Amino acid sequence: MDNFTFHIPTRFVFGKSAEMQTGEKLKELGLKNVLIVYGTGSVVRSGLLDRVKESLKNNDISFMELGGIVPNPVDGPVYEGIRIGRENNIDCVLGLGGGSALDTAKAIAVGIPYDGDFWDFYMDKATVEEALPVISVLTIAAAGSESSKSSVITKEDIPLKRGLNTEKIRPVLAILNPELTYTVPAIQKAYGIADMMAHIFERYFTNTKDVLLTDELCEAVLRTMIKSGSKMLFNSQDYASHADIMWAGTLAHNDTLATGRQQDWSCHGIAHGISARFGAAHGATLAVLFPFWMKHQLHHDVERFYRFAVKVMGIDEQEDHEAAAIEGIDKLRTFFDSLGLPHSLKTFGVTEDALPELVDDVKLNAEDKIGFFNPLGKEDILAIYKAALN
Repeated sequence: MDNFTFHIPTRFVFGKSAEMQTGEKLKELGLKNVLIVYGTGSVVRSGLLDRVKESLKNNDISFMELGGIVPNPVDGPVYEGIRIGRENNIDCVLGLGGGSALDTAKAIAVGIPYDGDFWDFYMDKATVEEALPVISVLTIAAAGSESSKSSVITKEDIPLKRGLNTEKIRPVLAILNPELTYTVPAIQKAYGIADMMAHIFERYFTNTKDVLLTDELCEAVLRTMIKSGSKMLFNSQDYASHADIMWAGTLAHNDTLATGRQQDWSCHGIAHGISARFGAAHGATLAVLFPFWMKHQLHHDVERFYRFAVKVMGIDEQEDHEAAAIEGIDKLRTFFDSLGLPHSLKTFGVTEDALPELVDDVKLNAEDKIGFFNPLGKEDILAIYKAALN
């Protein structure tokens, strides 16, 4: 196990009607003037936005609003939010919705106190020194943004999708009511399950030795996602499974499962361009790519994939570890299929002619590689894309 420093400043308020405590909890934090960032209508239609605003009013907290945030969030609303925040002396940003609203809220939070262009942070041209407090009121279990230190935004005119990772944007408060996820369309819930599992895969497939505890934790959360995820999709009013998945999504991406181990993140990196260029849902791209990534990486550490097959996918122990590992990967693909998830990049309109541009979109390090488990070069990335077109 590697040395690590771990700090989660997020206060969680979890359970039925949790959103009614939003104003009270913000008041306890000494916050007085909020920018509410939300999506394209569901929080309005469901009455959630009104309930949150009423809670703020009851606690003498003023607020401004920025709606219309779209999936795969883009930079335009970020600039608008920064303008609103500066002109109205906003002291915190509240993301109301899913990962897109929260990622946008985080970008606004770093942009308001910064003299330059917020995009500098996403292009590694500047380091975040200051950010406004971020609050999350979650309506879909997927991205894990409610307590993560990450945000992903697309620069729409390029188009280019890039991420920011800094402790400055980890939310100080997360309001989690599993009932709010009941009305999420089944396919969006499925995208969320794939996204959450992918967050764990990026941590689970590691070169770090002697990480038995976090291996076991990763495996337990993955097994829960498989079991409760299937139940949730076919029973939209089942509180227990929705609660399991909501909390699992939080654990998957707040670094609890990453302590003491090296993380990879290459599959996320090669997925971003597909969302930016083709508008594909993030979870959907990961559902397509990860089984192909696994097969491409198999021989780097057959024993780790064998462990995954046995401990997570329920494959019987056998002498031929490689065959069992492949069986486990295939069973993961079958699970994704059972959720109605896509299994080819063709689903998003990707053609072989587009692959060179997608490869060029991938953010590589100084050695022209991405990832740490078994770093991928451009030829590796192209090979995974080609396999995922079949």
